[in-house]
Order: sequence, then C-alpha cells, then structure tokens
Amino acid sequence: MSRPTIHDVARLAGVSLSTIDRVLNGRRGVRQATQARVFEAMRELGFQRNAAAANLARRRQDRLLFLLPAGSNSFMRGLERELVERAEAWEFTAIATRTVPAFDDAALAQALRAVDPDATDGVAVVATDSAVVRAALAELRDRGVAVVTLVSDLPSSRRQYFVGIDNVQAGRTAASLLGRFCRGRPGKIVIVAGSMLVRDHAERRLGFEQVLRAEFGDQQILPALEGLDDQDIVATELKRVLDRHGDITGIYSLGAGTRGVARALAQHRQPQARPSVVVHELTPHSRQALLDGSFDAVIHQDPVREISAAVEILQSLIRGRAVAPDAGRIGIEVFLRDNLP
Repeated sequence: MSRPTIHDVARLAGVSLSTIDRVLNGRRGVRQATQARVFEAMRELGFQRNAAAANLARRRQDRLLFLLPAGSNSFMRGLERELVERAEAWEFTAIATRTVPAFDDAALAQALRAVDPDATDGVAVVATDSAVVRAALAELRDRGVAVVTLVSDLPSSRRQYFVGIDNVQAGRTAASLLGRFCRGRPGKIVIVAGSMLVRDHAERRLGFEQVLRAEFGDQQILPALEGLDDQDIVATELKRVLDRHGDITGIYSLGAGTRGVARALAQHRQPQARPSVVVHELTPHSRQALLDGSFDAVIHQDPVREISAAVEILQSLIRGRAVAPDAGRIGIEVFLRDNLP
C-alpha cells in the first residue's frame, strides 16, 4: 500500500496544499477549526511527515503578490519599477506584481478573490475603503494567505499590518506649511484629491482641514476636487476653479495628478500673486516644479523603504515569526527646492 502524501491529506481535509504547508510548519493564518480537520485527516490516513522534505520545505520560496492601482500615478509606477528591479534582493522569495483599475473597489475585490492560495503565500495591496474589498480580503485570509495593506490602509478589515506613512500627520504637516506660506494673504485654499474612496486621501484631507481651520482662520477651504489621479482631469478642473475665484492663495494636492496642477498653473494667467502649492511624492515632475518655482514643498514617502517593509513583514507572517507593532510605519520627508536630494 502506498504511503499517504500531503495531497491525500489535503483532499480528505478539503483544504489547499498551502494550508497543509502552513499547518505542518506552524505558520499563522489558519483557523483552529481548519487545523483540527487537517490533523484529523493526518491521523485517519496515518500520515507521517518526511523529515528531509520538511527541511526542503523550509527553504522553499515565499510567493508574494503586490496589487497596485493602474494608471499614470507616478508614485505607483515608481513602486512597480522598484519591485521589478529589487525582486532578486530577497532570498527564497518570488515577487509578482499585478495592477487593477485605480479607485475601482469592485475590480480590486475581484482581483483579491482571484488570488490562488496554492500559488501565493502573501499579498500586499493598496486598498480602497469599501465593504466589498473588506469582504474579499477576509475571504483571502480565510484561505490562509497573509495580507498587508500598502500606502492606503483598511484598518477595520482583517489585514494583518499596514505599511505606509501616518496620513493624518502628513495632512497636518501640509496645512502647517501652506498656512505659513500664505500668511498675510487672506484667501481661498483648493484641495486636489484623487478619490475619497481611498483612506490615505481621506485621512490627509482630515489632518489638513483640522490644522488649517484651527490655526489659519483667514484661509477659506473650497470643496475638494476629485481628479482620480488623472493629470488631464486635474488640469481641467483646477483651471476652472482658478478662473472662477480670483483670490486663490494656496493649493494642496494630496494625491497624484501633480502634473495636472503644474499645467493648470501654467495655463492660468492671474493678476494676483501665484498660489502657494504643496503636493505629495517626489517624482521627476514634482522635482522640476520645485526647481522652477511652481511648487513650494513636497511631502514624500520612501518607496524603497515601503517595499522592503512590506516584503519583510509578509515573510515573517508566512514563516510564523514575530513582527514588531510599528514595523510598517514609514516616516514622512519634506522637500523644498533647497534640500532636494
């Protein structure tokens, strides 16, 4: 009679091979009821683990997937390039990337449900804040896949860690900068967002408005523009606002689409002083805008540090190692024209 294999155990227990692997190696992410089914199937079949195979399994690759928003967002495309360039930096780790339509919670939920737990051990996802994404993420965790959110969090979900900056703090920093830049010039402030469907944009707006309303009462905040991180939409909508209001003193672009901000400023000829501008992420375009004086400050998060933290946290979760509570916290940097790296 042939010796029972892990395939036999998986069939009898009704679980995937990756779940069997997690149970055998004592990794997290498997519910107690599922573990009990696996152990019962092993007992019923008389399964005995092969020590040599177990040692080999410990050296197998951790298979990670990064789900990033598609589109022209320079920061996201930079993350994607770094992932490709650094893919071989982590031993016994295979990294894949997949893009989904930006700000499309249904498409993101579908992509999460399409993850094969037999081919993927951990997922890093730029989350949209919606019930369907929360449910799809919970299903993925039930299938034994480790999950961290990246850049934009979903704290009420079953994600295990968040990797990114404190976005409320980033918004408050932007307000402190812009309020000082506009001091002595009462007027209106324009907020340019991507979408309020993503928590990082909502949190940045919250922090920004808290500080500006409390400390810079001579500035009126106009209703936020949602440009979907598309430079053409941002350029059109922002120019329309600039043309309508003759007393715009400041612009805070809290998402992508900063090329659209620069275009709107270049196209709009106004008699008053140029609005002060604070944006996010140091890209080639925002760097040039700092240098030519179109932008005043850039709030930045380091993509290399974010990728490294996400990979290392997922590796630890997959292998059952402890993770420090603040392992995913990334600090913010503020760049002016005179301190560009």
